[in-house]
Amino acid sequence: MNASDIQQPHHTLKLTALTGIPLVQPGDCLVSFILQSLKQTEINLKEGDILVIAQKVVSKSEGRYVRLDNVEPSKKALELAKLTEKDPRLVELILTESREIIRHRDGVIVVENRQGIILANAGIDQSNVESDNEAEQVLLLPLDPDESASNIRIQLQKKTNVNVAVIINDSIGRAWRNGTIGTALGVSGLPSIMNLRGQPDLFGKPLRTSEVAVTDELSSAASLLQGQANEGQPVVLIRGYSFSIPSPTESAKTGLSALIRPKGKDLFR
Repeated sequence: MNASDIQQPHHTLKLTALTGIPLVQPGDCLVSFILQSLKQTEINLKEGDILVIAQKVVSKSEGRYVRLDNVEPSKKALELAKLTEKDPRLVELILTESREIIRHRDGVIVVENRQGIILANAGIDQSNVESDNEAEQVLLLPLDPDESASNIRIQLQKKTNVNVAVIINDSIGRAWRNGTIGTALGVSGLPSIMNLRGQPDLFGKPLRTSEVAVTDELSSAASLLQGQANEGQPVVLIRGYSFSIPSPTESAKTGLSALIRPKGKDLFR
């Protein structure tokens, strides 16, 4: 086990929702909005800070909108739409954004999306998505959430000369439990998994299987401040969580791929 796998105890975490982030449009610079908000609230970024950014504003800035009247449903989409009572155009987009259909029932289609995430409706969103000249449109996930997080992190570092970590999160449901929680979609600058295997418990017994999904836990905490409705707080600053910055040779521990369980080991499939 590498020393970098073990984190120091955390006695206090401070989470701050950044205010004043405007409604994001395609082509907008999220970094500029974040820096403006930090300036207005007199917050200076520090080494080791973590910014958790809602997927929706990332997708909007990247122009991931699709007008439904531009979508032509395939035969497969029409058949699945009948089974699930969903708009065939939306079903076509779900199919396009997915590797595999896992389950379906009235109103929901559970898929493995392009990045390997198991989630409902391929993460395609209709809430808090404005219409385009009264034409209904939906919002897709970023093409590469890890790359999106990395780009934001690099821009922040260039403009502030401070090394921070960036997580892009979204609300996703869980097997066998009701409700959604904030979950990491893209990660840059910190390990996604904390490996505790081999460490002693309170009674000296070595832990055998314990791996903590750190970025999911941080995403979930931030989601409480971001909200799900009209809160308008898509960016949360987390301060006080100590971590080791991954080296280039430790890339397997970072990003979304570290959080995805291989299909052969997924007991829910």
